[in-house]
Amino acid sequence: MAISPRAAQQKFEPWTDPDAQPYVRIEKVTKKFGEFVAVDDITLDIYQKEIFCLLGASGCGKTTLLRILAGFERPTAGRIYIDGVDMTEIPPYERPVNMMFQSYAIFPHMSVEQNVAFGLRQEGISRSETARRVSEMLDLVKLGQFAKRKPHQLSGGQRQRVALARSLVKKPKLLLLDEPLAALDKKLREHTQFELINLQETLGVTFIVVTHDQEEAMTLSSRIGLMDHGDIVQVGTPSEIYEYPSSRFVAEFIGSVNTFEGRLIEDEPSYVRIECDDLEAPIYVDHGVSSAPDATVWAAIRPEKIRISREKPDTTDNWAAAVVSDIAYMGDMSIYLLRLASGKVVRVTRPNVYRHADDNITWDEQVYLHWRPESPVVVTK
Repeated sequence: MAISPRAAQQKFEPWTDPDAQPYVRIEKVTKKFGEFVAVDDITLDIYQKEIFCLLGASGCGKTTLLRILAGFERPTAGRIYIDGVDMTEIPPYERPVNMMFQSYAIFPHMSVEQNVAFGLRQEGISRSETARRVSEMLDLVKLGQFAKRKPHQLSGGQRQRVALARSLVKKPKLLLLDEPLAALDKKLREHTQFELINLQETLGVTFIVVTHDQEEAMTLSSRIGLMDHGDIVQVGTPSEIYEYPSSRFVAEFIGSVNTFEGRLIEDEPSYVRIECDDLEAPIYVDHGVSSAPDATVWAAIRPEKIRISREKPDTTDNWAAAVVSDIAYMGDMSIYLLRLASGKVVRVTRPNVYRHADDNITWDEQVYLHWRPESPVVVTK
């Protein structure tokens, strides 16, 4: 049976191999603007053929780090290596890197093929070779039939592909993308994410993508580096970041989550129990956390991992009574906001599997929440 490129990529994860050499190495990089620290002593390894996403809120330092990789900013301290070569002092035009800007920056007076050919002509590539490479690239991004059109005659998604083709036609070792899909509407953005993945797999170019959109990062990336205040707070695959956040900040930034503050009343190698003022019953988690007795911890539970029922669960742990305070119908799922006796509001999502369900829970109903022992993730900070 043939394996798709994506499946093959998922089977081989170079970052798990202690002997694998990183393709991009960011080594103790700091960038200051006066007294302001935009990037704070970051060390990061990125491997060949990855789509690595730098994710974070505005002002967290992700675009500054991308500009340092491109050579548009010089680090205050630290080194940048690409394919084993120290690039720290190398100017942008001599780096094997291309950058695709959020604004696309395509020339309005040039046709599609002229825009894509611009960089090759600047490098003195022959006319025949330029024509061949431009034609191949336009076919790859499905713009061959639009080669003679001007940018104003294209849709937003087509202009985005022109910018992408122009960035890739020079065959860079590394492509940097700054919010590449931000200008597209939601439906087109979702479609283009998969096109971008397929294009990267076909060409084998390493991508580093800056985005503030968590869903975009989860869809595109092989790994994510989540940034906050100039630091990378966690690096991992999308599933690792979502299922095993290292802190409350990570848990709350990626997706929706319910966090319950409590104290450890039992901490064994195979389980913990947490007493929480917001809940009648303790939270039981099927793994240890190796923290001090009575330590304050937080149990993070994703909305889709909590169940709602009208009957009280037959268990001593992992349940709470609540009243339905609001419901939002989203088509594929419904979002329930449920108020506990303490006043805390818990968010629960349920898939709308059946078109006309007979047991739909409605507003102001008294219900019970319950979850499995493996559902909570315990964080200590």
